[in-house]
Amino acid sequence: MNSKEHLETKKDQRKGVAYMSIVIAQKWGNSLGIRIPKEAAERIGIGQGSEMELYISENEEAITLKPKKVKKKYALDELLSRVTPENRHNEIDFGIEGRELL
Repeated sequence: MNSKEHLETKKDQRKGVAYMSIVIAQKWGNSLGIRIPKEAAERIGIGQGSEMELYISENEEAITLKPKKVKKKYALDELLSRVTPENRHNEIDFGIEGRELL
């Protein structure tokens, strides 16, 4: 059975659920941990060391995990390479405030 067929067999009948698996919570230090099946991890694009956001529903006994979005760090050279004559603004004169030397 290939992985696509495997995912199809794990589909849950509830609306909006594309994958379902039974996992067991196990003690990990003072916390509990669960293992995320390989198919589920591949489906949402996470791997070892991925940061996750954990949400607990107020009305249901449900936990939602979402991969934390990584903020890209830009280098000055990369930002300056995107400056073009079309996206530059004209010089702005704010006047003189205080005793600045211009």
